[in-house]
Amino acid sequence: MQVIDFKDARCRHCYKCVRHCAVKAISVRDEQARIMVDHCINCGRCLEVCPQNAKTFASDMERVKGYLEQGDKTIISIAPSYAGVLDFDRPGQIVDALQKLGFYEVRETAEGAALVTNEYKKLVREQKMPNIITTCCPSVNDLIEKYYPDCAKLMAPVVSPMIAHGRYIKKLYGPDVKVVFLGPCIAKKQEAIGDERVRGAIDAILTFEELALWLKESGIDLHSCEDKPMGNPDPKINRLYPVSGGVIQSVITEEEADGYHKVFVDGLENCMEMLECLRKGELDHCFIEANVCEGGCAKGPASAHWSTSYVKTKVKIENVVSYKAARDLPEMSAEEMYKKFGDRSISDLQPSEEQITRILRSTGKYTPEDELNCGACGYSTCREKAVAVFQGKAELSMCMPYALAQAESMSNVVMDVTPNMIFVIGNDMKILDCNGKGQELLGVGHEEAVQRYIFEFIETEDIENVLLTREPVLRKKVKLNKETIVAEETIVYIEKLDAVLVMFRDVTREEKVKEQRYNLKVETVEMAQKVIEKQMMVAQEIAGLLGETTAETKVTLTKLRDSILNDEE
Repeated sequence: MQVIDFKDARCRHCYKCVRHCAVKAISVRDEQARIMVDHCINCGRCLEVCPQNAKTFASDMERVKGYLEQGDKTIISIAPSYAGVLDFDRPGQIVDALQKLGFYEVRETAEGAALVTNEYKKLVREQKMPNIITTCCPSVNDLIEKYYPDCAKLMAPVVSPMIAHGRYIKKLYGPDVKVVFLGPCIAKKQEAIGDERVRGAIDAILTFEELALWLKESGIDLHSCEDKPMGNPDPKINRLYPVSGGVIQSVITEEEADGYHKVFVDGLENCMEMLECLRKGELDHCFIEANVCEGGCAKGPASAHWSTSYVKTKVKIENVVSYKAARDLPEMSAEEMYKKFGDRSISDLQPSEEQITRILRSTGKYTPEDELNCGACGYSTCREKAVAVFQGKAELSMCMPYALAQAESMSNVVMDVTPNMIFVIGNDMKILDCNGKGQELLGVGHEEAVQRYIFEFIETEDIENVLLTREPVLRKKVKLNKETIVAEETIVYIEKLDAVLVMFRDVTREEKVKEQRYNLKVETVEMAQKVIEKQMMVAQEIAGLLGETTAETKVTLTKLRDSILNDEE
């Protein structure tokens, strides 16, 4: 079942969750992180470190409220870490607050821890196991069964205090009673609901964070509540289970100390190191208390809301503990306290050496020297990340050095091949950067250019105005290099840098062509005017000649007419 996951978030090029996941149970696809259920041990570290607060948790809040609304007899099993995490004046105030919410009874999970302690004592006395690993932490249990299955035979075949308590409560009140576990651990959800070996002991899980929200919604102030007793007898020293070494103190007393060497290991990396030692046969006859959370359950991922230091939490818990063994334990059968652990290892498809080489080369890694192993992608080595790419857990783009090199390469290519002169000018008029064409305009190299000021080379009135007003200048015609270059000037303010981007597009040739075209037009017009004037003169001359010819013709014809007429007379 899916207990935790990430909602869609702006996690592009972050990979913080991948870096902090020791078992690499997070896949990244389309630049979005997702938790792989089969690989996950529900330690919750990825959700704690996510800068986008993009966690989702399969909450049972509504289910629990439904139990209460329907009138179901519902009993809370509260983890002993409440004494160091919740903010109250007296422990009994939490009992009153929970009863006001509608719970029938409040009992301490430490009551179940006392039952587990009794089973651990039996294993210690029997001396049959070469090493004994406690099985109270569900994340440690998943870690061993999934990633160190050869160590599963060293796990104490005993249920966790939560399961033992849930079974005892149902045995005490009947199978129809609803049992809700309240604690700081999100992995308990997977254990209670997702593990078929112990399913049915616990009906729902609430975290301390969820309880705080519920109390706030209901207007219940812990400090104003009455001091009421828990529904169970004092579990004595078993209240120490949530702090480092608490299980060992509860199990191995002075008279039993000679049997096994006492070892307690906190933190996921430390647990993995311990399991590696067991694999190599470096540990013998050790009783090992293992917990994924540093500092024990008191610093579980669902208690981080209060940001309480481990030392303060530990002291608060120890102040309410009676350092005596619990007496008159309830009767529980061996079957009710038994849990079998085994191999649940993950089998991911492994790439060939050729496939790894091909993936490495696709991110510019052709030689071992190219493999920086920087860890920015979340994987400790480039080869490990290449394997993850092959398995569909990672993307090629997650290689930050390669992506940066590509980006820088592309930007440099664009800057260098453009025919435009480009500058970045700071608010003090100092040249911050310029491209090759810009260096040609200045007549100096890049190294010298970035040490000088732009007003040493060109007029800067427009640049100063843009820095002052932040209003851009677009495609303004200016003359550069002692008026030998005509350029189209564009200046844009860069807010993040408090600087301006200045671009000059050399239009000298265009201007010359334009001038030549203009001159050609003027010459053509002048020629046309001359032709017109000449045509007018010719027309006038022709008209004059035609006028004289017409008059002469008229005189001649008149004389001819008169002559003919005279002859007839």
